[in-house]
Amino acid sequence: MIDYLILGGGSAGCVLAARLSEDPDKQVYLIEAGRDISAQTMPSAIRSRYPGRAYLDVSNIWQRLTALMGHRAITQRRYEQARILGGGSAINALMTNRGAPADYDEWQALGAEGWRWDTCLPYFRKLETDTDFSGPQDAVLHGHDGPMRIRRTPAARLSPFVKSVMKVLGARGLSHKPDQNGPWEEGVFVGAIGVSEQGERIPTSVGYLTDEVRRRSNLKILTNCLVDRVLIHNGVAIGARVWREGGDVESLMAGDVIVSAGAIHSPAVLMRSGIGPADDLVSLGITPVVDRPGVGANLMEHPSIAVSALLTRRGRTAFPEEHHEQAVVRFSSGLPGTALCDMHGAILSRSGWHSVGYRLGTIFFWVNKSYSRGRLRLASANPRDEPQVSFNMLSDERDLERLKQALRFGAQTLSADALAGERSVVFPSSYSPRVAKVAMPGVFNGVQRGVLSLLLDIAGPLRGWLVHRLVTQGLTVKKLLDDDTALTEFVQRNVSGTWHPSGTCRMGRADDPLAVTTGDGRVIGVEHLRVCDASLMPSIPCANTNVPTIMIAERIADLIKGEAVDSAESVEAGWRVTPPCI
Repeated sequence: MIDYLILGGGSAGCVLAARLSEDPDKQVYLIEAGRDISAQTMPSAIRSRYPGRAYLDVSNIWQRLTALMGHRAITQRRYEQARILGGGSAINALMTNRGAPADYDEWQALGAEGWRWDTCLPYFRKLETDTDFSGPQDAVLHGHDGPMRIRRTPAARLSPFVKSVMKVLGARGLSHKPDQNGPWEEGVFVGAIGVSEQGERIPTSVGYLTDEVRRRSNLKILTNCLVDRVLIHNGVAIGARVWREGGDVESLMAGDVIVSAGAIHSPAVLMRSGIGPADDLVSLGITPVVDRPGVGANLMEHPSIAVSALLTRRGRTAFPEEHHEQAVVRFSSGLPGTALCDMHGAILSRSGWHSVGYRLGTIFFWVNKSYSRGRLRLASANPRDEPQVSFNMLSDERDLERLKQALRFGAQTLSADALAGERSVVFPSSYSPRVAKVAMPGVFNGVQRGVLSLLLDIAGPLRGWLVHRLVTQGLTVKKLLDDDTALTEFVQRNVSGTWHPSGTCRMGRADDPLAVTTGDGRVIGVEHLRVCDASLMPSIPCANTNVPTIMIAERIADLIKGEAVDSAESVEAGWRVTPPCI
Protein backbone atom coordinates (compact mmCIF):
# COMPACT_ATOMS: atom_id res chain seq x y z
CA MET A 1 0.00 0.00 0.00
CA ILE A 2 1.28 3.45 -0.92
CA ASP A 3 1.19 5.83 2.03
CA TYR A 4 1.75 9.07 0.07
CA LEU A 5 0.96 9.34 -3.63
CA ILE A 6 2.34 12.64 -5.00
CA LEU A 7 0.86 13.67 -8.34
CA GLY A 8 3.35 16.00 -10.00
CA GLY A 9 7.14 16.08 -9.77
CA GLY A 10 7.79 19.80 -10.06
CA SER A 11 9.48 22.12 -7.58
CA ALA A 12 7.02 21.17 -4.82
CA GLY A 13 6.56 17.49 -5.66
CA CYS A 14 10.27 16.68 -5.47
CA VAL A 15 10.52 18.42 -2.09
CA LEU A 16 7.56 16.43 -0.75
CA ALA A 17 8.97 13.14 -2.05
CA ALA A 18 12.34 13.77 -0.41
CA ARG A 19 10.95 14.93 2.94
CA LEU A 20 8.12 12.37 3.30
CA SER A 21 10.38 9.45 2.39
CA GLU A 22 12.68 10.35 5.29
CA ASP A 23 10.42 8.07 7.31
CA PRO A 24 11.47 4.56 6.19
CA ASP A 25 8.12 3.15 7.28
CA LYS A 26 6.21 5.30 4.76
CA GLN A 27 5.91 4.20 1.13
CA VAL A 28 6.10 7.24 -1.17
CA TYR A 29 5.31 7.35 -4.91
CA LEU A 30 6.11 10.39 -7.06
CA ILE A 31 4.35 10.67 -10.44
CA GLU A 32 5.66 13.03 -13.14
CA ALA A 33 4.35 13.60 -16.69
CA GLY A 34 7.77 14.52 -18.07
CA ARG A 35 11.12 12.81 -18.17
CA ASP A 36 13.56 12.29 -15.32
CA ILE A 37 16.65 14.44 -14.87
CA SER A 38 19.29 13.78 -12.25
CA ALA A 39 22.73 15.12 -11.46
CA GLN A 40 24.15 12.69 -14.03
CA THR A 41 21.57 13.16 -16.80
CA MET A 42 21.01 16.94 -16.83
CA PRO A 43 21.47 18.28 -20.38
CA SER A 44 23.98 21.09 -20.74
CA ALA A 45 21.25 23.67 -21.46
CA ILE A 46 19.59 22.86 -18.12
CA ARG A 47 22.88 22.50 -16.25
CA SER A 48 24.05 25.95 -17.38
CA ARG A 49 23.46 28.99 -15.19
CA TYR A 50 22.51 30.85 -18.37
CA PRO A 51 18.91 29.62 -18.76
CA GLY A 52 18.09 31.18 -22.12
CA ARG A 53 17.89 27.87 -23.95
CA ALA A 54 16.34 25.62 -21.29
CA TYR A 55 13.02 27.39 -20.83
CA LEU A 56 12.31 27.66 -24.56
CA ASP A 57 13.25 24.09 -25.49
CA VAL A 58 9.99 22.35 -26.41
CA SER A 59 11.27 19.03 -25.05
CA ASN A 60 11.12 20.57 -21.54
CA ILE A 61 7.60 22.03 -21.64
CA TRP A 62 3.92 21.25 -22.20
CA GLN A 63 3.99 21.83 -25.94
CA ARG A 64 0.27 22.40 -26.51
CA LEU A 65 -0.40 24.69 -23.55
CA THR A 66 -1.58 28.17 -24.57
CA ALA A 67 -3.12 31.10 -22.74
CA LEU A 68 -4.89 34.40 -23.26
CA MET A 69 -2.75 37.03 -21.57
CA GLY A 70 -4.31 40.47 -21.46
CA HIS A 71 -7.77 41.69 -20.55
CA ARG A 72 -8.49 42.39 -24.21
CA ALA A 73 -6.55 39.46 -25.64
CA ILE A 74 -8.08 37.56 -28.53
CA THR A 75 -5.00 35.56 -29.53
CA GLN A 76 -3.81 32.46 -27.73
CA ARG A 77 -0.06 32.40 -27.00
CA ARG A 78 2.11 29.48 -26.08
CA TYR A 79 2.58 29.51 -22.33
CA GLU A 80 5.78 27.77 -21.32
CA GLN A 81 5.36 25.50 -18.30
CA ALA A 82 7.83 22.79 -17.38
CA ARG A 83 7.05 19.15 -18.13
CA ILE A 84 10.11 17.55 -16.58
CA LEU A 85 11.13 16.22 -13.17
CA GLY A 86 11.99 19.28 -11.11
CA GLY A 87 9.37 21.39 -12.89
CA GLY A 88 10.05 25.10 -13.05
CA SER A 89 13.23 24.72 -11.01
CA ALA A 90 14.70 22.82 -13.99
CA ILE A 91 14.15 25.54 -16.59
CA ASN A 92 13.50 28.84 -14.81
CA ALA A 93 15.74 31.91 -14.44
CA LEU A 94 17.31 30.57 -11.17
CA MET A 95 16.22 33.62 -9.17
CA THR A 96 15.90 32.91 -5.44
CA ASN A 97 14.02 35.85 -3.96
CA ARG A 98 11.33 35.43 -1.31
CA GLY A 99 9.10 38.46 -1.59
CA ALA A 100 7.88 40.80 1.12
CA PRO A 101 7.10 39.72 4.68
CA ALA A 102 3.75 41.46 4.16
CA ASP A 103 2.93 38.97 1.39
CA TYR A 104 2.68 36.13 3.90
CA ASP A 105 0.90 38.14 6.55
CA GLU A 106 -1.62 38.88 3.79
CA TRP A 107 -2.07 35.12 3.21
CA GLN A 108 -2.96 34.77 6.88
CA ALA A 109 -5.41 37.67 6.66
CA LEU A 110 -7.05 36.09 3.61
CA GLY A 111 -7.82 32.96 5.60
CA ALA A 112 -4.71 30.81 5.05
CA GLU A 113 -4.25 29.93 8.70
CA GLY A 114 -0.63 29.46 9.79
CA TRP A 115 1.08 31.26 6.88
CA ARG A 116 2.25 34.44 8.62
CA TRP A 117 5.76 35.65 7.83
CA ASP A 118 7.12 34.45 11.15
CA THR A 119 5.92 30.91 10.44
CA CYS A 120 7.21 30.94 6.84
CA LEU A 121 10.67 32.38 7.56
CA PRO A 122 12.04 29.20 9.24
CA TYR A 123 11.23 27.27 6.05
CA PHE A 124 12.90 29.86 3.83
CA ARG A 125 15.96 29.37 6.02
CA LYS A 126 15.60 25.59 5.91
CA LEU A 127 15.67 25.37 2.13
CA GLU A 128 18.80 27.47 1.55
CA THR A 129 22.53 27.71 1.98
CA ASP A 130 23.29 31.38 1.41
CA THR A 131 27.02 31.59 0.72
CA ASP A 132 27.17 35.41 0.81
CA PHE A 133 25.39 35.87 4.16
CA SER A 134 26.73 33.01 6.23
CA GLY A 135 27.92 34.67 9.42
CA PRO A 136 26.31 34.27 12.86
CA GLN A 137 24.76 37.72 12.49
CA ASP A 138 22.95 36.55 9.33
CA ALA A 139 21.24 33.54 10.92
CA VAL A 140 18.02 35.44 11.67
CA LEU A 141 17.23 35.75 7.96
CA HIS A 142 19.43 33.21 6.20
CA GLY A 143 19.96 29.45 6.18
CA HIS A 144 23.33 27.75 6.02
CA ASP A 145 22.69 24.05 5.39
CA GLY A 146 19.72 23.73 3.01
CA PRO A 147 19.59 22.02 -0.40
CA MET A 148 19.46 25.27 -2.40
CA ARG A 149 22.85 27.00 -2.62
CA ILE A 150 22.46 30.77 -3.12
CA ARG A 151 24.97 33.36 -4.25
CA ARG A 152 25.19 36.65 -6.14
CA THR A 153 27.15 37.25 -9.34
CA PRO A 154 30.63 38.61 -8.45
CA ALA A 155 31.17 42.25 -9.36
CA ALA A 156 33.96 41.32 -11.79
CA ARG A 157 31.49 39.30 -13.88
CA LEU A 158 28.73 41.90 -14.07
CA SER A 159 28.39 43.27 -17.58
CA PRO A 160 29.39 46.90 -18.30
CA PHE A 161 25.77 47.62 -19.29
CA VAL A 162 24.40 46.28 -16.01
CA LYS A 163 26.95 48.22 -13.94
CA SER A 164 26.13 51.44 -15.76
CA VAL A 165 22.37 50.97 -15.34
CA MET A 166 22.93 50.42 -11.63
CA LYS A 167 24.83 53.71 -11.45
CA VAL A 168 22.09 55.58 -13.31
CA LEU A 169 19.47 54.21 -10.93
CA GLY A 170 21.66 55.10 -7.97
CA ALA A 171 21.77 58.69 -9.16
CA ARG A 172 17.96 58.63 -9.23
CA GLY A 173 17.85 57.67 -5.54
CA LEU A 174 17.66 53.88 -5.91
CA SER A 175 20.93 53.01 -4.27
CA HIS A 176 22.68 49.65 -4.31
CA LYS A 177 21.65 47.36 -1.44
CA PRO A 178 23.52 44.16 -0.59
CA ASP A 179 20.77 41.62 -0.02
CA GLN A 180 17.64 41.05 -2.09
CA ASN A 181 16.40 38.75 0.70
CA GLY A 182 17.22 41.23 3.43
CA PRO A 183 15.08 44.17 4.64
CA TRP A 184 12.14 44.86 2.32
CA GLU A 185 13.05 48.22 0.80
CA GLU A 186 13.51 50.04 -2.46
CA GLY A 187 16.86 49.83 -4.16
CA VAL A 188 19.05 48.01 -6.66
CA PHE A 189 20.32 44.54 -5.85
CA VAL A 190 22.66 42.09 -7.48
CA GLY A 191 20.25 39.21 -7.98
CA ALA A 192 20.34 36.17 -5.69
CA ILE A 193 20.52 32.98 -7.77
CA GLY A 194 20.52 29.28 -6.94
CA VAL A 195 23.58 27.48 -8.29
CA SER A 196 25.89 24.71 -7.17
CA GLU A 197 29.48 25.18 -6.07
CA GLN A 198 30.42 24.54 -9.71
CA GLY A 199 28.05 27.29 -10.83
CA GLU A 200 25.42 24.93 -12.22
CA ARG A 201 21.65 24.83 -11.83
CA ILE A 202 20.22 22.86 -8.89
CA PRO A 203 16.68 21.74 -9.77
CA THR A 204 14.74 20.14 -6.93
CA SER A 205 15.10 16.84 -8.77
CA VAL A 206 18.83 17.14 -7.97
CA GLY A 207 19.02 19.24 -4.80
CA TYR A 208 16.31 17.29 -2.98
CA LEU A 209 16.21 14.01 -4.91
CA THR A 210 19.91 13.36 -4.48
CA ASP A 211 21.47 10.02 -5.42
CA GLU A 212 21.21 9.00 -1.77
CA VAL A 213 17.52 9.89 -1.58
CA ARG A 214 16.80 8.07 -4.84
CA ARG A 215 18.29 4.88 -3.38
CA ARG A 216 15.69 4.76 -0.59
CA SER A 217 13.71 1.53 -0.87
CA ASN A 218 10.50 3.31 0.21
CA LEU A 219 10.61 5.89 -2.61
CA LYS A 220 9.49 5.16 -6.16
CA ILE A 221 9.67 7.75 -8.94
CA LEU A 222 7.50 7.18 -12.01
CA THR A 223 8.18 9.56 -14.91
CA ASN A 224 6.44 9.89 -18.29
CA CYS A 225 3.14 9.18 -16.51
CA LEU A 226 0.15 11.43 -17.12
CA VAL A 227 -2.30 11.86 -14.24
CA ASP A 228 -5.91 11.39 -15.29
CA ARG A 229 -7.74 11.93 -12.02
CA VAL A 230 -7.87 11.29 -8.32
CA LEU A 231 -9.98 8.26 -7.32
CA ILE A 232 -12.56 9.26 -4.71
CA HIS A 233 -14.90 6.89 -2.86
CA ASN A 234 -17.57 8.17 -0.46
CA GLY A 235 -15.79 11.50 -0.08
CA VAL A 236 -12.36 9.95 0.54
CA ALA A 237 -9.38 10.02 -1.86
CA ILE A 238 -8.15 6.44 -2.27
CA GLY A 239 -5.64 6.77 -5.12
CA ALA A 240 -5.23 8.02 -8.67
CA ARG A 241 -5.62 6.89 -12.24
CA VAL A 242 -2.50 7.45 -14.39
CA TRP A 243 -1.67 6.89 -18.04
CA ARG A 244 1.69 5.26 -18.68
CA GLU A 245 3.88 6.34 -21.58
CA GLY A 246 2.86 3.38 -23.73
CA GLY A 247 -0.84 4.07 -23.23
CA ASP A 248 -1.52 1.63 -20.40
CA VAL A 249 -3.88 2.91 -17.71
CA GLU A 250 -3.14 2.07 -14.09
CA SER A 251 -4.91 2.76 -10.81
CA LEU A 252 -2.58 3.37 -7.89
CA MET A 253 -4.16 3.03 -4.46
CA ALA A 254 -2.89 5.17 -1.59
CA GLY A 255 -3.63 6.27 1.94
CA ASP A 256 -3.06 9.94 1.12
CA VAL A 257 -3.01 11.72 -2.23
CA ILE A 258 -1.18 15.03 -2.78
CA VAL A 259 -1.75 16.96 -6.02
CA SER A 260 1.40 18.92 -6.91
CA ALA A 261 1.00 19.47 -10.63
CA GLY A 262 1.35 23.27 -10.59
CA ALA A 263 -1.10 26.15 -10.78
CA ILE A 264 -2.22 25.23 -14.30
CA HIS A 265 -2.53 21.45 -14.02
CA SER A 266 -3.44 20.92 -10.34
CA PRO A 267 -6.89 22.51 -10.75
CA ALA A 268 -7.32 20.53 -13.97
CA VAL A 269 -6.65 17.28 -12.08
CA LEU A 270 -9.14 18.27 -9.38
CA MET A 271 -11.82 19.15 -11.93
CA ARG A 272 -11.37 15.86 -13.81
CA SER A 273 -11.79 14.21 -10.40
CA GLY A 274 -15.16 15.91 -9.86
CA ILE A 275 -13.95 18.77 -7.64
CA GLY A 276 -14.76 22.22 -9.01
CA PRO A 277 -17.61 24.38 -10.34
CA ALA A 278 -20.45 21.85 -10.58
CA ASP A 279 -22.15 23.34 -13.64
CA ASP A 280 -18.89 23.37 -15.62
CA LEU A 281 -18.19 19.76 -14.69
CA VAL A 282 -21.66 18.55 -15.64
CA SER A 283 -21.36 20.26 -19.04
CA LEU A 284 -18.28 18.09 -19.72
CA GLY A 285 -19.88 14.88 -18.55
CA ILE A 286 -18.00 14.81 -15.24
CA THR A 287 -19.97 13.81 -12.16
CA PRO A 288 -19.46 16.44 -9.45
CA VAL A 289 -18.08 15.13 -6.17
CA VAL A 290 -17.67 18.51 -4.45
CA ASP A 291 -18.97 21.82 -5.80
CA ARG A 292 -15.98 24.17 -5.29
CA PRO A 293 -16.28 27.22 -7.60
CA GLY A 294 -12.80 28.38 -6.52
CA VAL A 295 -11.06 25.57 -8.39
CA GLY A 296 -9.43 27.24 -11.39
CA ALA A 297 -10.37 30.75 -10.21
CA ASN A 298 -8.07 33.39 -8.65
CA LEU A 299 -5.51 32.79 -11.43
CA MET A 300 -2.63 35.22 -10.93
CA GLU A 301 0.53 36.27 -12.76
CA HIS A 302 3.04 39.11 -12.72
CA PRO A 303 2.19 41.16 -15.86
CA SER A 304 5.34 42.25 -17.68
CA ILE A 305 6.69 44.64 -20.31
CA ALA A 306 10.26 45.56 -21.24
CA VAL A 307 12.54 48.27 -22.59
CA SER A 308 15.68 47.21 -24.46
CA ALA A 309 18.81 48.84 -25.83
CA LEU A 310 21.18 47.86 -28.61
CA LEU A 311 24.54 47.47 -26.91
CA THR A 312 27.80 48.84 -28.16
CA ARG A 313 30.81 46.53 -28.06
CA ARG A 314 31.82 48.28 -24.85
CA GLY A 315 28.47 47.46 -23.22
CA ARG A 316 28.42 43.74 -24.01
CA THR A 317 29.24 41.10 -21.45
CA ALA A 318 32.61 39.38 -21.59
CA PHE A 319 31.00 36.29 -20.06
CA PRO A 320 28.21 35.18 -22.41
CA GLU A 321 27.45 32.02 -20.43
CA GLU A 322 27.12 33.92 -17.15
CA HIS A 323 23.68 34.31 -15.62
CA HIS A 324 21.93 37.11 -17.49
CA GLU A 325 19.51 38.52 -14.88
CA GLN A 326 22.37 40.11 -13.03
CA ALA A 327 20.66 42.86 -11.06
CA VAL A 328 17.15 43.92 -10.10
CA VAL A 329 15.55 47.22 -9.20
CA ARG A 330 12.73 47.29 -6.67
CA PHE A 331 10.62 50.43 -6.45
CA SER A 332 7.18 51.70 -5.47
CA SER A 333 4.65 52.97 -7.98
CA GLY A 334 2.99 55.24 -5.42
CA LEU A 335 -0.45 54.58 -6.90
CA PRO A 336 -3.30 54.60 -4.36
CA GLY A 337 -4.10 51.17 -2.99
CA THR A 338 -0.75 49.63 -3.90
CA ALA A 339 1.91 48.03 -1.72
CA LEU A 340 5.44 49.14 -0.88
CA CYS A 341 7.94 48.05 -3.55
CA ASP A 342 5.12 46.90 -5.82
CA MET A 343 7.32 47.10 -8.95
CA HIS A 344 10.25 44.96 -10.11
CA GLY A 345 12.74 45.40 -12.93
CA ALA A 346 15.24 42.72 -13.91
CA ILE A 347 18.38 44.20 -15.51
CA LEU A 348 19.57 41.77 -18.18
CA SER A 349 23.10 41.63 -19.55
CA ARG A 350 21.75 39.85 -22.63
CA SER A 351 18.26 39.26 -23.98
CA GLY A 352 18.37 35.87 -25.67
CA TRP A 353 20.50 32.80 -26.40
CA HIS A 354 21.19 33.91 -29.97
CA SER A 355 23.61 36.50 -31.36
CA VAL A 356 21.02 39.29 -31.45
CA GLY A 357 20.12 38.62 -27.83
CA TYR A 358 23.81 38.94 -26.95
CA ARG A 359 23.72 42.45 -28.43
CA LEU A 360 20.67 43.60 -26.47
CA GLY A 361 20.47 44.77 -22.87
CA THR A 362 17.04 44.95 -21.27
CA ILE A 363 15.13 46.05 -18.20
CA PHE A 364 12.34 43.50 -17.92
CA PHE A 365 9.61 44.96 -15.72
CA TRP A 366 6.75 43.30 -13.95
CA VAL A 367 4.08 44.36 -11.49
CA ASN A 368 5.35 42.79 -8.28
CA LYS A 369 1.96 42.85 -6.54
CA SER A 370 -0.71 42.46 -9.21
CA TYR A 371 -4.46 42.67 -8.62
CA SER A 372 -5.97 41.33 -11.85
CA ARG A 373 -7.41 37.82 -11.67
CA GLY A 374 -8.06 35.25 -14.34
CA ARG A 375 -9.52 31.75 -14.55
CA LEU A 376 -8.90 28.41 -16.17
CA ARG A 377 -11.46 25.82 -17.20
CA LEU A 378 -11.31 22.33 -18.59
CA ALA A 379 -11.63 22.00 -22.35
CA SER A 380 -12.69 18.38 -21.93
CA ALA A 381 -12.45 15.46 -19.51
CA ASN A 382 -9.49 14.08 -21.48
CA PRO A 383 -6.19 14.60 -19.60
CA ARG A 384 -4.37 15.04 -22.91
CA ASP A 385 -6.38 18.19 -23.64
CA GLU A 386 -4.85 21.28 -22.08
CA PRO A 387 -7.14 23.50 -19.99
CA GLN A 388 -8.41 26.83 -21.29
CA VAL A 389 -6.34 29.52 -19.59
CA SER A 390 -7.21 33.22 -19.43
CA PHE A 391 -5.05 35.43 -17.20
CA ASN A 392 -7.16 38.55 -17.73
CA MET A 393 -4.08 40.70 -17.09
CA LEU A 394 -4.56 44.46 -16.72
CA SER A 395 -8.28 44.05 -16.00
CA ASP A 396 -7.51 45.93 -12.80
CA GLU A 397 -6.72 49.51 -13.82
CA ARG A 398 -3.90 49.71 -11.28
CA ASP A 399 -1.97 47.01 -13.11
CA LEU A 400 -2.32 48.80 -16.45
CA GLU A 401 -1.21 52.15 -15.06
CA ARG A 402 1.78 50.64 -13.29
CA LEU A 403 2.99 48.81 -16.39
CA LYS A 404 2.75 52.05 -18.35
CA GLN A 405 4.71 53.75 -15.58
CA ALA A 406 7.34 51.00 -15.82
CA LEU A 407 7.82 51.55 -19.54
CA ARG A 408 8.35 55.26 -18.97
CA PHE A 409 10.75 54.46 -16.12
CA GLY A 410 12.75 52.11 -18.34
CA ALA A 411 12.87 54.47 -21.29
CA GLN A 412 14.16 57.33 -19.13
CA THR A 413 16.74 55.09 -17.48
CA LEU A 414 18.17 53.57 -20.66
CA SER A 415 18.16 56.94 -22.45
CA ALA A 416 20.33 58.57 -19.77
CA ASP A 417 23.48 60.30 -21.07
CA ALA A 418 25.58 58.26 -18.65
CA LEU A 419 24.76 55.14 -20.69
CA ALA A 420 25.84 56.58 -24.04
CA GLY A 421 29.02 54.52 -24.11
CA GLU A 422 27.24 51.20 -23.52
CA ARG A 423 24.12 51.49 -25.70
CA SER A 424 22.88 53.06 -28.89
CA VAL A 425 19.21 52.59 -29.84
CA VAL A 426 16.58 52.35 -27.05
CA PHE A 427 13.27 50.72 -27.94
CA PRO A 428 10.15 49.16 -26.37
CA SER A 429 10.08 45.37 -26.30
CA SER A 430 7.99 42.47 -25.11
CA TYR A 431 7.71 38.71 -25.26
CA SER A 432 5.17 38.79 -28.06
CA PRO A 433 4.17 35.68 -30.08
CA ARG A 434 6.42 36.93 -32.91
CA VAL A 435 9.39 37.26 -30.55
CA ALA A 436 8.62 33.88 -28.97
CA LYS A 437 8.66 32.22 -32.39
CA VAL A 438 12.11 33.50 -33.34
CA ALA A 439 13.45 32.94 -29.81
CA MET A 440 13.02 29.16 -29.92
CA PRO A 441 16.41 27.41 -29.97
CA GLY A 442 17.27 25.93 -33.35
CA VAL A 443 19.65 26.16 -36.30
CA PHE A 444 17.30 28.16 -38.53
CA ASN A 445 16.61 30.81 -35.90
CA GLY A 446 20.30 30.90 -35.03
CA VAL A 447 21.27 31.60 -38.65
CA GLN A 448 18.56 34.24 -39.02
CA ARG A 449 19.69 36.00 -35.87
CA GLY A 450 23.30 35.78 -37.05
CA VAL A 451 22.49 37.62 -40.28
CA LEU A 452 20.59 40.33 -38.36
CA SER A 453 23.50 40.67 -35.92
CA LEU A 454 25.90 41.26 -38.78
CA LEU A 455 23.60 43.92 -40.22
CA LEU A 456 23.36 45.66 -36.86
CA ASP A 457 27.15 45.65 -36.47
CA ILE A 458 27.80 47.25 -39.86
CA ALA A 459 24.75 49.52 -40.08
CA GLY A 460 26.44 52.53 -38.47
CA PRO A 461 24.05 55.53 -38.39
CA LEU A 462 21.31 53.33 -39.89
CA ARG A 463 21.10 51.13 -36.79
CA GLY A 464 18.12 53.02 -35.40
CA TRP A 465 16.22 52.67 -38.67
CA LEU A 466 17.09 48.96 -38.84
CA VAL A 467 15.93 48.27 -35.27
CA HIS A 468 12.67 50.12 -35.71
CA ARG A 469 12.07 48.56 -39.14
CA LEU A 470 12.85 44.92 -38.31
CA VAL A 471 12.41 44.64 -34.54
CA THR A 472 9.74 47.11 -33.38
CA GLN A 473 7.88 47.40 -36.72
CA GLY A 474 8.04 51.19 -36.71
CA LEU A 475 7.27 51.79 -33.04
CA THR A 476 9.62 54.09 -31.13
CA VAL A 477 9.98 55.04 -27.50
CA LYS A 478 9.32 58.67 -28.41
CA LYS A 479 5.99 57.83 -30.03
CA LEU A 480 4.86 56.01 -26.92
CA LEU A 481 6.01 58.63 -24.45
CA ASP A 482 4.41 61.44 -26.45
CA ASP A 483 1.05 59.71 -26.88
CA ASP A 484 -0.65 58.18 -23.85
CA THR A 485 -3.24 56.45 -26.03
CA ALA A 486 -0.51 54.77 -28.07
CA LEU A 487 1.28 53.78 -24.86
CA THR A 488 -1.90 52.27 -23.43
CA GLU A 489 -2.57 50.31 -26.60
CA PHE A 490 1.03 49.04 -26.75
CA VAL A 491 0.95 47.78 -23.17
CA GLN A 492 -2.48 46.19 -23.54
CA ARG A 493 -1.48 44.48 -26.77
CA ASN A 494 1.95 43.30 -25.63
CA VAL A 495 1.51 42.50 -21.96
CA SER A 496 2.98 39.14 -21.10
CA GLY A 497 3.57 37.16 -17.94
CA THR A 498 6.65 35.99 -16.11
CA TRP A 499 5.82 32.27 -15.95
CA HIS A 500 4.55 32.70 -12.38
CA PRO A 501 1.02 31.23 -12.47
CA SER A 502 -0.48 30.85 -9.01
CA GLY A 503 -3.59 30.88 -6.85
CA THR A 504 -5.95 28.47 -8.63
CA CYS A 505 -6.51 26.16 -5.61
CA ARG A 506 -6.11 28.81 -3.00
CA MET A 507 -5.99 28.27 0.73
CA GLY A 508 -8.68 29.80 2.91
CA ARG A 509 -11.31 29.20 5.54
CA ALA A 510 -13.52 26.14 5.17
CA ASP A 511 -16.61 28.36 5.03
CA ASP A 512 -15.19 30.50 2.20
CA PRO A 513 -16.95 29.32 -0.98
CA LEU A 514 -14.01 30.40 -3.15
CA ALA A 515 -11.36 28.61 -1.07
CA VAL A 516 -10.26 25.19 -2.30
CA THR A 517 -8.12 24.04 0.60
CA THR A 518 -7.63 24.91 4.22
CA GLY A 519 -4.33 26.25 5.51
CA ASP A 520 -2.79 22.78 5.68
CA GLY A 521 -3.44 22.13 1.99
CA ARG A 522 -6.38 19.76 2.63
CA VAL A 523 -9.02 19.92 -0.09
CA ILE A 524 -12.31 21.06 1.43
CA GLY A 525 -14.90 18.32 1.18
CA VAL A 526 -12.60 15.38 0.40
CA GLU A 527 -10.66 13.47 3.02
CA HIS A 528 -7.06 12.31 2.53
CA LEU A 529 -6.52 14.72 -0.39
CA ARG A 530 -4.21 17.74 -0.41
CA VAL A 531 -2.78 20.23 -2.85
CA CYS A 532 0.79 21.49 -2.53
CA ASP A 533 2.25 23.92 -5.06
CA ALA A 534 1.89 27.56 -6.18
CA SER A 535 -1.83 27.07 -6.75
CA LEU A 536 -2.29 27.35 -2.95
CA MET A 537 -1.23 31.02 -2.86
CA PRO A 538 -4.17 33.29 -1.89
CA SER A 539 -2.36 36.33 -3.33
CA ILE A 540 0.74 36.56 -5.47
CA PRO A 541 4.00 37.30 -3.62
CA CYS A 542 6.40 40.05 -4.72
CA ALA A 543 8.88 37.46 -5.95
CA ASN A 544 9.75 34.88 -8.55
CA THR A 545 7.45 32.13 -7.31
CA ASN A 546 9.86 29.16 -7.27
CA VAL A 547 11.40 29.71 -3.85
CA PRO A 548 8.04 30.53 -2.19
CA THR A 549 6.71 27.30 -3.73
CA ILE A 550 9.60 25.29 -2.28
CA MET A 551 8.95 26.96 1.07
CA ILE A 552 5.30 25.89 0.87
CA ALA A 553 6.34 22.30 0.17
CA GLU A 554 8.80 22.27 3.07
CA ARG A 555 6.11 23.46 5.47
CA ILE A 556 3.36 21.17 4.13
CA ALA A 557 5.75 18.21 4.43
CA ASP A 558 6.38 19.08 8.07
CA LEU A 559 2.64 19.40 8.71
CA ILE A 560 2.02 15.97 7.17
CA LYS A 561 4.82 14.34 9.15
CA GLY A 562 3.61 16.00 12.34
CA GLU A 563 0.10 14.69 11.79
CA ALA A 564 1.46 11.18 11.17
CA VAL A 565 3.34 11.30 14.47
CA ASP A 566 0.28 12.60 16.32
CA SER A 567 -1.85 9.86 14.80
CA ALA A 568 0.63 7.15 15.76
CA GLU A 569 0.88 8.47 19.30
CA SER A 570 -2.92 8.62 19.55
CA VAL A 571 -3.24 5.00 18.43
CA GLU A 572 -0.51 3.92 20.81
CA ALA A 573 -2.21 5.75 23.70
CA GLY A 574 -5.52 4.11 22.82
CA TRP A 575 -3.97 0.67 22.95
CA ARG A 576 -2.45 1.46 26.33
CA VAL A 577 -5.76 2.65 27.76
CA THR A 578 -7.97 -0.04 26.19
CA PRO A 579 -6.17 -3.36 25.76
CA PRO A 580 -7.39 -5.50 22.87
CA CYS A 581 -9.84 -8.28 23.63
CA ILE A 582 -8.39 -11.76 23.55
